[in-house]
Amino acid sequence: MDEKEHISPDDERRREQRSRIMAAIHSRDTKPELIVRHYLFARGFRFRVAHPGLPGKPDIVLRKYRTAIFVNGCFWHGHDCLGGRMPKTHADFWRRKIERNRERDASVQRRLAAMGWHCITVWECELKKDRREQTLLALEYTLNRIYLQDRQVRYALPDDGPAMAAEPGPDAG
Repeated sequence: MDEKEHISPDDERRREQRSRIMAAIHSRDTKPELIVRHYLFARGFRFRVAHPGLPGKPDIVLRKYRTAIFVNGCFWHGHDCLGGRMPKTHADFWRRKIERNRERDASVQRRLAAMGWHCITVWECELKKDRREQTLLALEYTLNRIYLQDRQVRYALPDDGPAMAAEPGPDAG
């Protein structure tokens, strides 16, 4: 017997609908990613998109800041929020898939950190209208702090004697 004979019309419709939904999901130029890119560009940040020379091809790369930004979908990367809920059907498949994604994300970020890059993850749920402004301001603040800390000049005083004063002290002869 053919497997098709056991599939009800409702099941077939659900499969077709799921197929259309999954086909519509893209890995680049997603709405959350475009929100972050437009915000950064409007504030003078210049970046590359999906830089092929870095591990994991980060969504946004700011070379001047040595920072890679990942804009992650809550479901696909297993975020602990409502958007990251596990489906009830094929739960084992999805659990394994999302766990592999999380392991890969951690590995990529460790490799980038070892290369001297800062990594920032922006979650899809943090870009919902009620939290978007706060999230983007925090991202801008973090990038500016990274820039200033990485370029901070560190002065060292020589250890060969007491520091000089503008005028000699009372013991000076």
